[in-house]
Amino acid sequence: MHYPDYPFASHYAVIQGHKLHYLDEGPRDAEPVIMLHGNPSWSYYYRHLVLALRDKYRCIVPDHIGMGLSEKPQAGQYPFTFERRAEDLDSLLDQLHIHNNITLIVHDWGGMIGMTWANRWPERVKRLVILNTAAFHLPPHKHLPASLIFSRIPIINAILNQGFNAFCRGAITYGMTRTRMSAEVAAAYLAPYDNWSNRLAVRRFVEDIPIAPGDPGYDTITTVADGLYRFRSLPILIGWGMKDFVFDVHFLNEWTRRFPAAELHRFADAGHYILEDAKAELIPIVCDFLNRHPVNSQIAEDTEITRNSLRNKI
Repeated sequence: MHYPDYPFASHYAVIQGHKLHYLDEGPRDAEPVIMLHGNPSWSYYYRHLVLALRDKYRCIVPDHIGMGLSEKPQAGQYPFTFERRAEDLDSLLDQLHIHNNITLIVHDWGGMIGMTWANRWPERVKRLVILNTAAFHLPPHKHLPASLIFSRIPIINAILNQGFNAFCRGAITYGMTRTRMSAEVAAAYLAPYDNWSNRLAVRRFVEDIPIAPGDPGYDTITTVADGLYRFRSLPILIGWGMKDFVFDVHFLNEWTRRFPAAELHRFADAGHYILEDAKAELIPIVCDFLNRHPVNSQIAEDTEITRNSLRNKI
């Protein structure tokens, strides 16, 4: 299938027996910029940002296992937890020999996945770009929309989201509020999730939202949230679509409380898919932010840090 504005070569890594698709655009010796998508999108979400950055930066954009152009394992073949996805990211970066000077750009579940990974290797992260996401529990006074709570019921989730593809279709309908997503772009977002088997990861992401103590992943979120203070001194950019019906002002306020010095750009009429709704304004802001906050060069031996030496520091 043709994906508009997605003129990229596909790369694949085998991660614990599963094929993970990723983009690897830009000079191999340039500063790495890792972009992590959420549910139910895929690397296609970052296409315009990759095109803007790839002349100067090495842009790595994985499709999480079960999503996008990655392999679609079935129940029992893969755990589908965000902790495992953080491990997948770790394995991918290992295979690509990317160990330092990392910029993380995160959206939706990409925030929880990326910051779970970053919590393990904080010294490797040099800049953060945060786009309508979370890496902490539901903020005070915030409740999940009734539609999401309803969708978390396994049998309902299976029927609506794995059967009728309601979550994917809802995202392309309500994820943009400034303009309507074109039919061609909507088809590209939906393409990887074209049948029951290919929508299992979408369903599992919805079911696995940790809300209460005892839910899978709840303790991990607590640990990650407690460790966010370690990133406060980094250059941080927050770009926020204020009409996101899930990641709303409550989440934004929690980010600014934790990162009061972060550079903040609100887009009053943009929705969840902020890189679709506000790309004309946001992408130049991201480019300028990276240019204004260059990563300091590391000593020569730092570029050759191995996994074993990193483990010895923990």
